[in-house]
Amino acid sequence: MQPQPGDRQTSFKKRRVSSLVVLVLILAGWWFLFRSGQKTVTHPDAGPQAVVARGDLASEEKTAVEIFRNSSPAVVYITTIELRRNLFNLNVYEIPQGTGSGFIWDREGRIVTNYHVIEEANRVEVTLADQSAWKGVIVGVAPDKDLAVLRISAPADKLRTLPIGESHNLLVGQKVFAIGNPFGLDQTMTSGIVSALGREIQAVTGRTIQGVIQTDAAINPGNSGGPLLDSAGRLIGVNTAIYSPSGGSAGIGFAVPVDVVNRVVPEIIRHGRLIKPGLGISVAHDKLAQRLGIDGVLVINLEPGSKAAKSGLRGTSRSQGEVVLGDIIVAVNGRRVHTFDDLRNEIEQYRVGEEVTLTVLRDGREVPVRTVLEEVD
Repeated sequence: MQPQPGDRQTSFKKRRVSSLVVLVLILAGWWFLFRSGQKTVTHPDAGPQAVVARGDLASEEKTAVEIFRNSSPAVVYITTIELRRNLFNLNVYEIPQGTGSGFIWDREGRIVTNYHVIEEANRVEVTLADQSAWKGVIVGVAPDKDLAVLRISAPADKLRTLPIGESHNLLVGQKVFAIGNPFGLDQTMTSGIVSALGREIQAVTGRTIQGVIQTDAAINPGNSGGPLLDSAGRLIGVNTAIYSPSGGSAGIGFAVPVDVVNRVVPEIIRHGRLIKPGLGISVAHDKLAQRLGIDGVLVINLEPGSKAAKSGLRGTSRSQGEVVLGDIIVAVNGRRVHTFDDLRNEIEQYRVGEEVTLTVLRDGREVPVRTVLEEVD
């Protein structure tokens, strides 16, 4: 049967409608893809967007904020001034030599810092947290411990102090905070942990400072003399040195423990220097002892009338042209010593007038000798 004209027209209409539907669907798809790829732009006149509330600070953040708020007013910025002479007119003028940190020790205006911060200064300027500047007068120093005490004439209401903590019971892993003025950027706080204990560092005098705290809190040049605090905001050390091949923080800093600070600083305030206990003896140089195969401290001479001489300690002597070695000190109150530095560090744990028991090697056997410590230079 042949299709009728009406049927052809109907079929044509159906195909056209189908084509239109397909075209509409294609256009709709393109439009959807185009819209989904565009970023939503807010018109400038649309007004500010709603701000989402942050919520409360984490407990560790609250602790850090509180420690900085309470402790930073006690931290000072120290500038050392050097005098230079003009080569042409011979006039003397001042130039900044270096910077460091420190902290207020008491309301009498005493400031604690590192000895190496003020070692070669002709004048010292102390800037408080309120940016007021004061002349610093040196009260006294303890170079062997890298500690110094200054004094400023600021009124008591400007002076905030730090609570004093302990260092003998610190644990590796404890949270610590360092506040100071690295690179001249005052009132900077960094945080970390106690990364090791019982370290040894060398003071500017060459003496060993024992029992030093190691921390990974970022410490940089200018932090020297600033406080190291525990999570209760208590002073536990004085930041004194960094290990840094590059000159910046390498994640290893050192602090003089507060137990040493709390023993040395009152002595400096009272006497203007550290009163050193000693034995009143002279000893052989460590290199000589090593050549002789001695593990300990060889006594050479005893000061006449000293406590050590009265205790029966023996010095080195000559008999019939031969050298007779004296006592070799190998322990102080049971703690072994191998060098003169070891002996001094052990003796300095005590005070003048206290009695100690020395273990000495005499005629091939160990002998206890009791003696009283006396003041030495």
